[in-house]
Amino acid sequence: MTTATRPPRAAAATRRARVVIPRGATNTRTLLACAAVAGPLWVAVSVAQSLTREGFEPTRHPLSQLATGSLGWLQITNFVIAGILATAGATGLRWAMRGTAGGVAVPRLVGVIGIGMVAAGLLTMDPADGFPVGTPEGIPETMSWHAYGHMAAGSVTFFSLIAVGYLLGRHFSRLGNQRLAVASRVAATVKLAGDAWGMSGGPAGSLTIAIGTTTMFALLSFVAVHYRRAA
Repeated sequence: MTTATRPPRAAAATRRARVVIPRGATNTRTLLACAAVAGPLWVAVSVAQSLTREGFEPTRHPLSQLATGSLGWLQITNFVIAGILATAGATGLRWAMRGTAGGVAVPRLVGVIGIGMVAAGLLTMDPADGFPVGTPEGIPETMSWHAYGHMAAGSVTFFSLIAVGYLLGRHFSRLGNQRLAVASRVAATVKLAGDAWGMSGGPAGSLTIAIGTTTMFALLSFVAVHYRRAA
């Protein structure tokens, strides 16, 4: 009696076939487009402001600090719009990833990221360390309630970004896409290392946090585009 053994390539193809996306579903494609745009939009608007706002220094001031001052409404709006897009995009990812490893956890965490961004935009940091111009140097001795709220929302968002990266690594590994699996884990590690360095008070910590966030947003955008092509 012989036992048939499925070739590795056939097994990988079977795993990939489990990702079922409604063909021609306009809603799916639209929602995945929201997920693809959210991160890059937030980064682009943030970088543009960091290069043009007087007194802003990326190695000293976190990008969230841009939500303070007379032009702070720009970054507040940026947070809210990107957060809404990410929250909508989470539904598209749920449809695209259903039935696969991480198909429930990843979309839920992306939704948490979106909500966290909206909250972080509405609950602004306090002026600090010379920004906006005219603010005393150094960190304020006391913090407002909304600054504490911003820190809480930011912490939840950052943790969710890291978790999503590692879960996507497992997701793509199970599907046999080792390139995306490695890229996902690398992006999550960059975010984790950048946050750890910044939170420990390392030099240019605000910049390392921004780099990690940008890396994870780029990954999420690529994943959304990846699945949108199959929709």
